[in-house]
Amino acid sequence: MRNPFVLESGNYKTSYRSDMKIFRTPYARLRVFVLIALVLLAPFLVSNYVIGLLTLCAIASIGAIGLNILTGFTGQISIGVGAFLGVGGYTSAILTTTLGLSFWIALPVAGIMTAIIGSLFGIPSLRLKGLYLAIATLAAQVVILFVISRWTSLTGGTAGMVLSRPAIGDFAFSTNRSYYYLTVVILLLTVLYTTNLIRTRTGRAFLAVRDRDVAAQIMGINLFSYKVLAFAISSFFVGIAGALLAHFTMIVSPELYSTHVSIEYLAMILVGGLGSVFGSILGAVFITLLPVFLDSLADIANAYIPGFNSIIQAFRQFVFGLVIIAFLIFEPGGLVHIWNNIKTYFRLWPFSH
Repeated sequence: MRNPFVLESGNYKTSYRSDMKIFRTPYARLRVFVLIALVLLAPFLVSNYVIGLLTLCAIASIGAIGLNILTGFTGQISIGVGAFLGVGGYTSAILTTTLGLSFWIALPVAGIMTAIIGSLFGIPSLRLKGLYLAIATLAAQVVILFVISRWTSLTGGTAGMVLSRPAIGDFAFSTNRSYYYLTVVILLLTVLYTTNLIRTRTGRAFLAVRDRDVAAQIMGINLFSYKVLAFAISSFFVGIAGALLAHFTMIVSPELYSTHVSIEYLAMILVGGLGSVFGSILGAVFITLLPVFLDSLADIANAYIPGFNSIIQAFRQFVFGLVIIAFLIFEPGGLVHIWNNIKTYFRLWPFSH
């Protein structure tokens, strides 16, 4: 009897059903289960500070996956992610703080509200492409933040709003560990949904629009419907991430959703890998932890070179931009491409090809 975990020289499909499986081999299934187990055990192995960082990485991963649905899978560029995060955060804040509704009602409503607003700003995508579409989404960023800042009676204006952690009955997600598990569960659901979405008729239509929109239209794909739908689905997950982030930090304020945040999320999918769910997670972790790494490096160097910490702070944005440029030049496929090359190397070792 054949051992299912023995690596083979080829992985051949004999039916459409076998080709559409999420786990192509038992070894891949085992690898995913081991990864999930490590994620669930992580809070018991690290400090409370690290758990907080992992929570931020999980929240950023949800938003990055949402943006990758729009940009990586459908080919529509958006620079309004920061504002859509704000829509999700403020919607949840208003529903829970002002209206006194439960977080479990506010969370999906925040995603739906962000999806509706994202769809409205996605309407120009039928006529606009590339840089012009990016400018249109940048306008959405400016308009939304202007409304948030000026509608003082609803949003609190520049002062922002204070939130509380969610709860189930008498149990509150007040600790970093409990909130980490909440975000990880939602992240897993996001990954599962997105992975299956790309395998459906809608997902294949998204890919067709990305690759050849004119040919897709000739084949009968309604460009307007699918482009707006891509904006809606993408904005939904970004809104969910915004609501989770708001209740984690327990504050929402207009300056937390600036254009810089939108650039960071674009960097996540560029560094991680366009059109890849796993790449979105890798990019989110990388960009989220990069400032932490630079601060740690500055603290170490400051012990030997006084004043080096202030120098690093001044050049932080320069280093951030340099990292993105380096990936675009030397590894345009992103971190997921590097990961796939490593897997291929060990699968074929000791042979080079």
